[in-house]
Amino acid sequence: MKTVTVQSDAPIIQKQAKDSVFKRIWKNRTLLIMCSPAIIFFAIFAYLPMPGLYLAFVNFDYSLGIFKSAFIGFENFRFLVMTGDLWKLTFNTIAYNLAFIVFGNILQIGVAIMLNELASKWFKKVSQTIMFLPHFISAVLVGLLAYNILSYDYGMLNSFLKAVGLDPVQTYSNPAIWPYIIVITFLWQSTGYGSIIYFAAIMGLDRGILEAAEIDGANAFQRIRYIIIPWLKPTFIILLLFSLGGVLKGNFGLFYNLVGANNTMLYPTTDIIETYVFRTLMTNFNFSLGSAVSLYQSILGFFIVITANWIVRKVSPENSLF
Repeated sequence: MKTVTVQSDAPIIQKQAKDSVFKRIWKNRTLLIMCSPAIIFFAIFAYLPMPGLYLAFVNFDYSLGIFKSAFIGFENFRFLVMTGDLWKLTFNTIAYNLAFIVFGNILQIGVAIMLNELASKWFKKVSQTIMFLPHFISAVLVGLLAYNILSYDYGMLNSFLKAVGLDPVQTYSNPAIWPYIIVITFLWQSTGYGSIIYFAAIMGLDRGILEAAEIDGANAFQRIRYIIIPWLKPTFIILLLFSLGGVLKGNFGLFYNLVGANNTMLYPTTDIIETYVFRTLMTNFNFSLGSAVSLYQSILGFFIVITANWIVRKVSPENSLF
């Protein structure tokens, strides 16, 4: 009776798979080298510090360090929930970011379309340069300009109101008007820069389609509505998903320099997660509480992105991130 020996092909398949991986790496070596700075950056500043998240679950003691401090579980999170600060901070941060995303994208698309419709190349370049400049103005300088305009005693606004016989406005003690000031300032500073992506997308549109529509009798508004705006839809969705990833990340530089971190009268409408964390670290030196807020911010932001991408995948699968 003969014994039949069956040889498994698994080692051969594993070797071929391993060879194919190395071949793909070698084939795409140029792209990997170009991406290596970003990979190294995120590895050092995003992944290596992740063990420090343990700080959110301890009562941090400087003399003991992070991992030897007393473990208190979710006490830092419970404190935030019980004091009510967490809900107010979350609402303010999300509300501001949604306003930035909605109004920002609408204005950016509008500016990009208007630039595309300009016939004069010289005027188009000058307009782009003028609108692009506010992006490079420091948040510190923006805050200084705002103070010189809105200051109760010496601001340009109150000086003008006094000159025409009207009562001055106490801007820095009136929380109701600051959402409008912050949103308008953000739009002024970011619209020109953000419109570049939409303008570049419009430049990628086949000009023959627009010319054919014009020959068929379509006016400018019809070309914009039925050709350009649908063409910008994938770009808008991708930028929207990226923006939602940071919907809980407030623009600390803008808020801190416009309002400050210690103006208690404006807290109801201007206090966001970043300014709260800054106060806990720099004023109260409560690193554990600040870390708990940051962890909550990151986890909730992650689930918002996953949910938004799931919705996009159901509605428009070709435009989802994954």
